[in-house]
Amino acid sequence: MRESDKDIEQLIDRMMAEEKLQSPSIDFTSKIMAEVLILEEKKLKIYKPLISKPVWISIGIALAFLVMYVSLFSVPESNFKIDEIGKLYSDKIATLFSGIHFSKNFLYAILIVPFMILIQVGVLKNYFDKKYQL
Repeated sequence: MRESDKDIEQLIDRMMAEEKLQSPSIDFTSKIMAEVLILEEKKLKIYKPLISKPVWISIGIALAFLVMYVSLFSVPESNFKIDEIGKLYSDKIATLFSGIHFSKNFLYAILIVPFMILIQVGVLKNYFDKKYQL
């Protein structure tokens, strides 16, 4: 080793001997944990529905207007009787789907699958509400 390196090492040793070890304050851990909790709270995502209330309201209004339009303007006014409207629609639907035949399994699936989806949506919503409850 060179002489200058030994001098630097002795200087550093003297400086380290004069300095006392610093210890953290008494409430150091609690301060750190409080900051960690604040950061974790910031990371939580706030639930926002996929379709907002104004969109649902506008869909409902559009659907109501569509039903009113179809019920008022598709049937001639001179024959505006409730029994004839039902017969008119049933005849139109029967002629529209007269060439289509579905198997029993397909019809069962068409009837059961929407109910199962609704049940799953309810169960999953309940599960996630409990999981992410603040």
